[in-house]
Amino acid sequence: MLKVLLKKQLSEVFKGYFFDAKKNKMRSKASIAAYFLLFIVLMVGMLGGMFTMLALSLCDGLASVGMGWLYFLLMGGLAILLGAFGSVFNSYSGLYLAKDNDLLLSLPIPVRTIMTARLMNVYLMGLMYSATVLIPTLVVYWIAAGATVSNVLCGILFFLIVTIIILLLSCLLGWVVARISLKLKNRSFITVLISLLFLGAYYFFYFKANDYIRDMLLNAEIYGEKIKGAAYGLYLFGRIGEGDWMAAGIFAAMLAVLSALLWRAMSRSFLRIATAGGAASKVRYVEKRAKERSPFGALLSKEFARFTSSATYMLNCGLGILFLPIAGIMLLIKGKEFFGVLDQVFSARPDGAAVLLCAVFFMMLAMVDVAAPSVSLEGKSIWIPQSLPVEPKTVLRAKLSVQLILSVVAMLVAALCAAIVLPMRAELRVMLVAVSLAGAVFASVFNLFVGVKMPVLTWTNEMTPIKQSGAVAISLFGEWGVAVLLGGLYFLIGYKLGAMPYLLIWTVLLLAVSFGLLRWLDTKGSRSFAAL
Repeated sequence: MLKVLLKKQLSEVFKGYFFDAKKNKMRSKASIAAYFLLFIVLMVGMLGGMFTMLALSLCDGLASVGMGWLYFLLMGGLAILLGAFGSVFNSYSGLYLAKDNDLLLSLPIPVRTIMTARLMNVYLMGLMYSATVLIPTLVVYWIAAGATVSNVLCGILFFLIVTIIILLLSCLLGWVVARISLKLKNRSFITVLISLLFLGAYYFFYFKANDYIRDMLLNAEIYGEKIKGAAYGLYLFGRIGEGDWMAAGIFAAMLAVLSALLWRAMSRSFLRIATAGGAASKVRYVEKRAKERSPFGALLSKEFARFTSSATYMLNCGLGILFLPIAGIMLLIKGKEFFGVLDQVFSARPDGAAVLLCAVFFMMLAMVDVAAPSVSLEGKSIWIPQSLPVEPKTVLRAKLSVQLILSVVAMLVAALCAAIVLPMRAELRVMLVAVSLAGAVFASVFNLFVGVKMPVLTWTNEMTPIKQSGAVAISLFGEWGVAVLLGGLYFLIGYKLGAMPYLLIWTVLLLAVSFGLLRWLDTKGSRSFAAL
């Protein structure tokens, strides 16, 4: 039974590789092989290759001065971070709050067997992520420092110890997330916040990685002495990879005790969390006057509610709403220095920095494509807005207004910050804001246009219309193309007109195309929407 349950858990993780939810049928053997090949390329080629390069840059310098333990401490820490983050959400949804909890618990299967299968699933997920760090770490060290019986066997123990630590952390963090999620009414914003924090931390450390590595290698002995004095346990952890049997035995014994405590704690709390129905507060009915809304206002409120209720929708179609204001604030802080350099580089193209900045704003605006999948997200419930006693163009305008409001506000903040900091004439500042807002209007109308022209209504997972539809792809690459044209044409021939006339032409052109597309949406587009 344990084998069957584990197979079920793993098949759920890789379900998308075997089953095409869009077509509601199994994939061909060639497609399955292609998906797994792509997975191997990403995991082994990209992640594994990246950490192999990191291991090569660290190992020689640290091992040559007798500080291989610091090398294993750093790489083991990265493996724990990657493995814990990669499997924590799997433990949250697959271990504690799985959708099939009621079904499995109703079957004549011991709870202990269900827990074991799910723990093994969490362990394998953590092992998969951490192996992309640990295997290069060990192989590079054995090549650089020489492979002996002691450091090879302790290296294998180091691998196992790291994966057990990941399992313990994943279960602990998954338990915390599960407990919190049961208390929350709207989990989408928490998911978005956590994802954004991880994304920000990733890029911060990515751009700072070279500085950290250089500083670590130059001051390895200083850092090593501080770690030995203040955190001796971390020193012992790194010594395992070098072949220290005593350190390996201490950590193995400690993890055995912690694993036993984890099993005991899970045995007591698993049923309570798995069968919990979430937070449910008693609400006493109080009669109050309802506020009347116009049909458009009600539809707009519905579209905003759809957007804010889906973390997938917000993360994939709304990142630009956050990035544009952040870019504007960064310009206020570092803009004068940055544009001073650009003015020198583009001295042969007067005001080229302003046009280039508009093109960059347009590139970032492509990450706001809320309207592109909005029609497809109706799915099989498309008949509901079609049957409402409102004109189809009112429904479409409500979908359009969501992106229009969000993108115009975000773009306005970024453009005003740029206009304040850019050293240019007042009329050019006004034109920079005007063309930026015209781009936001164009992007909103264009996204809804392709969404109406290329709807995907037969989906079982909202990820399909949000990330895999043709409308989203065309809107993304189409807006990137506009950004490239805006910047490229100016540096080719537009500079002869001057930045002011050039941006004025683009403003008029974008608004004219937007008006034409809006006219189409009100007429032919509305009829197409009504006939879906």
